[in-house]
Amino acid sequence: MSYTFPKSAELFARAQHSIAGGVNSGIRKMEAPVPLYFDHGQGSRLFDVDGNEYIDFQIGQGAILYGHAPAGLADAIGAQAHKGTHWAAQSELEIDVAERLQKMIPGAERVRFNNSATEVVLSALRLARAHTGRSLILKFEGHYHGWGDEGLVGYAPPPDQWGTPENPTRLHPSKGVIPEVLGTFVVARWNDPEHLRQRVAEHHDQIAAIIFEPVLCNTGCMPAVPGMIETIRELCDANGIVMIADETITGFRFGAGCAQKHLGFTPDLTILGKAIGGGVPFAALVGKEKFFAKIMSGEVVHAGTLNANPLCLAAAKWCLDQVIELGDKHPAGMIALGEQLMAGLSKLAAQNNIPLRPQGAGLVFHAMMLKPGAQEGPVTNYRDYVLRQDAPRWAHLRRCLLEEGVRAIERGLWFISLAHTQADIDEALERAALAFARHAADWKA
Repeated sequence: MSYTFPKSAELFARAQHSIAGGVNSGIRKMEAPVPLYFDHGQGSRLFDVDGNEYIDFQIGQGAILYGHAPAGLADAIGAQAHKGTHWAAQSELEIDVAERLQKMIPGAERVRFNNSATEVVLSALRLARAHTGRSLILKFEGHYHGWGDEGLVGYAPPPDQWGTPENPTRLHPSKGVIPEVLGTFVVARWNDPEHLRQRVAEHHDQIAAIIFEPVLCNTGCMPAVPGMIETIRELCDANGIVMIADETITGFRFGAGCAQKHLGFTPDLTILGKAIGGGVPFAALVGKEKFFAKIMSGEVVHAGTLNANPLCLAAAKWCLDQVIELGDKHPAGMIALGEQLMAGLSKLAAQNNIPLRPQGAGLVFHAMMLKPGAQEGPVTNYRDYVLRQDAPRWAHLRRCLLEEGVRAIERGLWFISLAHTQADIDEALERAALAFARHAADWKA
C-alpha cells in the first residue's frame, strides 16, 4: 500500500500561519502531494513524521554525500560544540581544513571560507572583476550559481523569452533584482564551443570571468561535450579571463580532487559547497594565489561574522578525511551503483512503456522523461531539455515513487551517496517497479 502523509499535511497547514509560504526555500513547495516533514535519517534512509521510510536519492540536494547522521560526523560536531560554536576569531581547525583542500584539489594554492556557496559565488565574481578591471561575467544557460542577483541570470528563461540563438537572454527569474546587474552578464549556450568562441570574441576585452558547472547538474545532468572545457580554458588564457568552476554539486562527489581532477582541467578559482560540510552550512573558495591578491591586500572585501566558525570546520574536517581515506576507490563505487540504478530504471520504463531516459554520470543522474514524439538521444543543453522534457509526467512518476518510498529530487535529479549499498539499489528497484506500474496505469496526458 502506498504511503500517505496526514501529519506532514497538518504541519504544512500550521506553517502557513508563521513561515512565509510555509517553507524556507521556495523550491520545497514543488513537492507533491505536500512538502514533507522529516523526523530523522540514518545512512541512506529518511523517516518522515508519518513514520514512512524512504530510500533517499535526494540526499540533502547532494550535500549528504556521507549519508544521514554518520556517527563520526555527529561526534566531531558534538565535541566541538562542547568547546564552543563561534568565536569570530581564528582556530587551528581552519588551517587544518585549508591544508587538506590544498593537498586534494589541483590549483588550490589559497583558500577562503564562507557559509554558503551563494556567498562564495559573490566573492569569486567580485575577485574576478577586481583582478581584471573588467565588468562582464560570461555564464551559460541553465547553469545555477546560487540564488543571488548574479547567480540566476539566464538560469531558466521560458521559451518565449529565450532571446536569439546568437544572443541568449539575460533574464532573471526573480522580481526585485537590481536591473543594472543583468547588464553585467553575457549568456552563452552550454556545450557549443563555437558559439562560446563567438560570444567571447564579441566582448573579449570586457569579460572578467567565465563561470560554469563542470557537469551541468542543476538543469538535467549534462556533462561537457568533448572540447567544451578545453575551449573555456583556452579562451580564458588567451584573453586574460578568470576561469571559475562552480563545483558546489560536483565537489568531492567526483573524488578527492573534485570534477576538475576527474575530468583533467585546472580552473583559476573553484566554488565548493554542499558535500564539503556534509549537511552543515559551510562553503569555500579555492584557487591560485595570484587570483586572491586583491583579498590579501584588502582591496576586495571578503567578510562574514560566521566565516570559518569552528563548529562547521569540525564537520568539514571529518568530511574531507572520509574522502581522503577512500583514495582511488572513490568515486568508482558510487558510479557503479548509480549505473546499476539507471539501467534498472530504464528496464522498468521499457517494461511499462514509459519514455523515461536516465542520463548522467551514475553518481549523479537525471530522469529525463520524453514528451510524446520527442527526439531520442542525450540532452546536451538547456533549450533541448525544455523542448524534450515532459515535466508533468515526471512529476506524476516522482509522486508514485515517493509513495512507494523512493525519494528523488522534484526536478528529476538523483544522487548516490557513500552510504548507499547494493541492497539499497536492489530494494529501490523493487519499490520502483510498483511505482512504475501504478504510473503507467494512472497517467493521463
